[in-house]
Amino acid sequence: MVDVSQKPITRRVATAAGEVKVARSTYEILTGGPNKKGDLIAVSKIAGIMAAKKTSELIPLCHPLKIAKISVDLDYDESLPGIQVKASVVAEDITGVEMEALTAVSVACLTVYDMVKAVDKNMVIQNIRLLEKTGGKSGSFTRQEETLA
Repeated sequence: MVDVSQKPITRRVATAAGEVKVARSTYEILTGGPNKKGDLIAVSKIAGIMAAKKTSELIPLCHPLKIAKISVDLDYDESLPGIQVKASVVAEDITGVEMEALTAVSVACLTVYDMVKAVDKNMVIQNIRLLEKTGGKSGSFTRQEETLA
């Protein structure tokens, strides 16, 4: 692990996002009523929160942090079609929370996939990215959206 023991404690905030793209017919099923496996949004949100808390156990050499807040939001997006996922993590600590936010998004997307795979195995988890982060020596970062080829 990198030695971060001399770094000052600062407020760290990171927000990440990702998407689960589904077939149009699958989107209609998802928005048309309850899922056989349960509440897709609620279960995926809890999975993302739990994953953020376990990031240091999942990512080798990632420092454990004292997380103060985790929010995970999932929204149906007809234009995709699919589900947009966004996670924000806050901590007062000596290293950043980007990995926690990215892990929350990744696992929330994987949970959507797991809950919908019986209907649509062609789903695509895509565009997982850091949107912004504040705090620490490197300062602030805000993604400038660009077309990925």
